[in-house]
Amino acid sequence: MSQLLDTTLAHLRVLVAFDTRNPPRAIDGGGIFAWLRTNLPGFECRVIDHGAGAVSLLAIRGKPRLLFNVHLDTVPDSPHWSASPFELRVDGERAVGLGACDIKGAAAALLAAAQATQGDAAFLFTSDEEANDPRCIAAFLAGSQADRFDGVIVAEPTHGAAVLAHRGISSVLMRFHGQAGHASARQDPAASALHQALRWGARALDQVDALAQERFGELSGLRFNVGRIEGGIKANVIAPEAELRFGFRPLPSMDVDALLAQFRALLPVAGSEFSETFRGPALPASKPAQAQEARARAQALANSLGLPIGAAVDFWTEAALFSQAGKTAFVYGPGDIAQAHSADEWVALDQLQAYVTQVHRILQA
Repeated sequence: MSQLLDTTLAHLRVLVAFDTRNPPRAIDGGGIFAWLRTNLPGFECRVIDHGAGAVSLLAIRGKPRLLFNVHLDTVPDSPHWSASPFELRVDGERAVGLGACDIKGAAAALLAAAQATQGDAAFLFTSDEEANDPRCIAAFLAGSQADRFDGVIVAEPTHGAAVLAHRGISSVLMRFHGQAGHASARQDPAASALHQALRWGARALDQVDALAQERFGELSGLRFNVGRIEGGIKANVIAPEAELRFGFRPLPSMDVDALLAQFRALLPVAGSEFSETFRGPALPASKPAQAQEARARAQALANSLGLPIGAAVDFWTEAALFSQAGKTAFVYGPGDIAQAHSADEWVALDQLQAYVTQVHRILQA
């Protein structure tokens, strides 16, 4: 092991020990954020509590134009862990612990690289990425400090490659209204709220199939999922109410508003409720016609930093929020997304080594 990796693992052991599960979002400006401040000597640090467990730490040394962003919150653990999720285990070629892959490993490496260098550096640590409620990034972009930076590197598990593009995300809540009655009689098409939901779902799946040939770079088609359907009383009672939740992940070249209008138009009867509950833009977050140009700017930045370029990915990241604000942004971090959110989550030691070495080199430049 190199000294940089040794230091990274020492920091990761401490970071994993902090309980930053989200939910329950029981995170404040002490704990992990107080520890970070003590381990960033020479940095001007500002901790802000944005409420509801959303805390950010902006640490700046010198006059950097490049910002590294990493979130410290994790998903909840599961009963399937083989040991305590808050105790880091270095097992052969892996480091195992809650958040080790997503994405405390990167946070530990950023600390190690910063402590081994003296040049300009800037880090934005946040604690609300896993909540679908990005208060930290929104507050940062609305503040005066955001103008200091031209480029942003967002840490997520990308197997050590710079990811320039990923899908957006939209979540929708639908409510259908019918009329309760005995199920033995011939039904009007609008009588059962559950039948309405099923008819809509079949039409929506056909619509998704029709978009299968759409492409943006390595990505193709629309990702779509009906995640939950609730309603009804019992098998011989016509369902008076039903609720359906679905989500889709568009390509950067797709118009989300147009897609929502298409899904809404598939409703089988009038009076149904249809509301978007969350939207995250794609990366790059630009008008569809300018998406390729924005991706080229991100590639130019990654090339200038000497980072390998990876394929576009299907999962969403907060890099899109920086891109939406006009920043050149890409995603780059150690680990494989396949290990994120899993029991006995782990990150490969060679991935941590490569990441901390690259960050160290960038901060030395």
